[in-house]
This record gives sequence, structure tokens and C-alpha cells, in this order.
Amino acid sequence: MMSNGAKYQIPRFQRDYTWEQEQWEDLWSEVETLPQEQHHYMDYVVLQRKSQHDYAVIDGQQRLVTVSLIILAAIKHIDNLISEGQEVENNKERLDELHRRFIGAKNLTTLSVDNTLSLNRNNDAHFRKICACLRALDLRGLTNTNKLISQAFNFFLKKDLGSSGEKIAAFIEQLSSGMVFTRIVVQDELNAYKVFETLNARGVQLSTPDLLKNYLFSIITKNQDVPDNELTEVDNRWSEVVTQLGESDFTNFLRYHHNFQSKSVTKKNLFASVRKLADAPKKAYAYLHSLERYAPVYASLSNPDDDWWHYQNPIYLEAKQSLDGLRIFNIKQPFTILMTAFFSFTPEEFVTLCRYMLVLSIRYNVICHLPSSEQENKYNRLAMRIDQQAIKCASHVKNSPQFKELYPDDDTFRYAFAFHKMSIRQSPKKIRFLFAQMERRLGNAIRDMDMTTLAHIYPYNSTPVRINDFGEGYEEVHDRLGNMLLLPRPENKQMDTATFAQKKVIYAQTRSKLAAKVADYEQWNKQAVME
Repeated sequence: MMSNGAKYQIPRFQRDYTWEQEQWEDLWSEVETLPQEQHHYMDYVVLQRKSQHDYAVIDGQQRLVTVSLIILAAIKHIDNLISEGQEVENNKERLDELHRRFIGAKNLTTLSVDNTLSLNRNNDAHFRKICACLRALDLRGLTNTNKLISQAFNFFLKKDLGSSGEKIAAFIEQLSSGMVFTRIVVQDELNAYKVFETLNARGVQLSTPDLLKNYLFSIITKNQDVPDNELTEVDNRWSEVVTQLGESDFTNFLRYHHNFQSKSVTKKNLFASVRKLADAPKKAYAYLHSLERYAPVYASLSNPDDDWWHYQNPIYLEAKQSLDGLRIFNIKQPFTILMTAFFSFTPEEFVTLCRYMLVLSIRYNVICHLPSSEQENKYNRLAMRIDQQAIKCASHVKNSPQFKELYPDDDTFRYAFAFHKMSIRQSPKKIRFLFAQMERRLGNAIRDMDMTTLAHIYPYNSTPVRINDFGEGYEEVHDRLGNMLLLPRPENKQMDTATFAQKKVIYAQTRSKLAAKVADYEQWNKQAVME
């Protein structure tokens, strides 16, 4: 890649260099395996072709910069050998050739380097100085990111890169041929985004925020009339958005944010649709402002324990129970409605809406397992109407055609619930939440979930006596919700071996409303579980 005559540009607004000693040490340990392995796989690098020999680095800059610093450190070792008078002519020839192939050719007048790899607006000048003078500059006022570049150069400078010019050159050849990348070349940002989403879906996490940032900033600076101090401020605002969300959840946020402003799209078509929302400088600024406004809302919907809620109207804290339920079941589809409703509804109406969305989600997604595609389309229409102020309160959402069409009727829900299975071992939090809701509905307010225990009525471990006691169908009910109870602690150890008749006595004495109902049954069998 670096010695084939091509040039690579880190986009002007791509993130700064961030690797630290932990990453340098990891990379160096991989370099040290090359003599034995001959090749080491360096993962994907995604490039956007600008012209025949010019590429923008969409993903992979941290690795490319760091490997370049290793080569720079090796070149510096050869420069030191020349200063010491060792094989001066041969080493000068090696120095010039390596510099030309891997770093870039020098301008004979200014002695500045026409770099093969150019960095972003915050790192490029500092990186060029290291390339030109082959030493790490420790200037006063150096930014943290440029300090990292200098420190990385010094870190590799201290490594054993070879004792002679010949050995150092051999090390560089081994490094440059042994570090193997999968190089993906795309023609524009849209194709790059599709590559990102395809690879991310397959578990290769690339930086989607960087791609969108590059696009937005290219639009904002389209007319070349934005001063640097304003760009720095916008850059800082962008960083705050990404920090609040985390990269792993950024695409989900973008999609839910998009879907109350425009027609619902799949992840595959998201970037193309976002480009239409921000295709001019004024619209790009407005889009960035909207991301800033809604990012903390989305992050706090995902985390009901976030301190952010305590800085809002105290009434919002009443939504915590509903948001806890959505988090426990990992349901985020309602967020596109809740995000826009946060700024459109009163706090009281927002709390009520959270409860409605939880109930619908439990019935639709958890118990009845109905398709999410139809749900998202209807949520999209509801969210857009809220954003346009056509819907102004929770009851209007609940009574809307979209909500009613999604809401499973009672007969459908009861039938699905009667057969619903969950494993106590695999899903204890989900089961606890459902039973706590039922207990509260029946008048038993559970304040401390840690003081409860989940229990099977018909025991998980069967014996011939228990099987005979239960009757036909015992093997079908182990993980059915109808065969479980949420009981107060301390747990009665006798329950493990007790018959149903003995359990009934204990159930009747607990605060559990459902246990009291179970205690009314004469026999615990398949029909009782259904009921």
C-alpha cells in the first residue's frame, strides 16, 4: 500500500490520532511474530478513491499512522548510523530510497516532504515535521493527540530494529510485506456507508460516526467560508454527541432520530436518506443541532438510571419503571416515538406514553412475537405526527389507528401468554419484571426486587412421585410462566422437596398475590398451569 506510488489522505475532519501505549505494545507484539509467521493479518482498511492514485482513508487510519511511525523510527536508526560514520554511502542510499517509498519525496528547495500519508487538520502539520526532521517534537502547547504521535515515535525508536543499515532495511521490508490488509476501495460516501453496515452486521465494527461526520463537515465547509475557530467548535460539539452515545449504538440512534423526521428506512438506506436531509450547509448545521438535541434523550431512554434524568422535571422520574422494562427486554423500537414526544408532550403525558409503549411492547414483541417490520412502519407514522404537532398527548397515541392495529386483543394475548416459556436460568430479570408488574397490579407493591426469589411450582427436577402427583403433560410446563411464582425471601428450603399440598400452606402465608391464587387449587396439573 505505502510503497506503490499511491497517496492516502485522512479526511480533514476525521477523528484525531488516539492510540496509546497499550495499542502500541499490542502492535509491536504482532510485529515480533513476523520472523516466525511471515505474515500478520491487520484487518480491513476502507478507502475512497479520489483519483487514480489518490485515496481517502475512511477506516484504518490508526493502524496506518502507527505502522508509518514504526518505519519512521527505523529510518531514524539508519540516520543515526550515518551520523556515526557507519557505511555512510550505502546507508544514505538506503535512507533516501526508504524515505521516498514509505514516507514521501522531499522538495529539494524547501526540504518539506510531499507525504504519502497525510493526516487530518489537527495532526498533519505535526506528523509532517516528524517526517522531515526524524525526531519527536516536544513543543510547548502541543495538543494531546500530537503528544501521542510523538510518544508513539519515541516508543518504537527504543525498540531493537536492527544493528546495521542492512538489517534495519531488512526489518522494514519484512514489516511492509508481512503486515497484510484487506483493502476495500469504494467510489463515494454512500458506497462506503454500505460497506460499513455490511461489515458491522457481520461483526466487524467499523466507525460509522466518522463517515457521517466527514460527509456533514464536507457540506458545512462547501463554500469555504467557515473560520477555523467555528469549525473547532462544531468538531467539539460532534465529539460530545458521539461520546454520549458510544459508537456501538450510534447507528441505531441515527435511524430512530431519522424515523420521526422522514419516512422509515432500513439501515441499508439510512445514509442515502440522511444525505437528503443535510445536502446544503444550512441544512447540515440544522441536522447536527438536531443530533445534539436528541442524543442525550436517546442515551437516557436506553439507561433509565442515567443522572441526566435528575436534571429534568422530577415528574420524568416516574417513567423509570416503564423504561426499565424496555431496557430489560432490549426493546428500542418505541424510542423513535419517545424521543420526539419528550420535547412535544408535557412531563405527565410523556410518563403515560412510556407506560403505553411498554404495555404494547410486552404484548406485541415479548409474548405474541409479532413482526417488527410492520411495527416500525406504524411507529414511524406516529412519530412523524408527533413531530409535526398533530398528536399532542398520550391518549391520542393510544387511540390512533396505528396503535390499535398493533395492539394484540385480549384473547390473542391470553392464549399466547398461557403457552409462553422463559427459562429461569437464562432470563431471570425478564421473568422477575413481568411477575413484579402482575403483583403490583394485584396490590402487592414490590419495592426491593433483591428481596424476592423466582420459584417453580411444579419442580424442575422431577421424581416418579412428583410426576404421578402432577399427571399428564408434566414435561411441557417446566419453563411456562404459569408454573412460576415470585416469592418473598428468605426462601423456604422445604419448598425443594415439598408436595403441592405442603406448598399450598406456605403460599397462603406469603404476601404474594399470585401465590395466594395458586393456593386455591386442589391439584397442580397442566390445566391449572394454563389457568
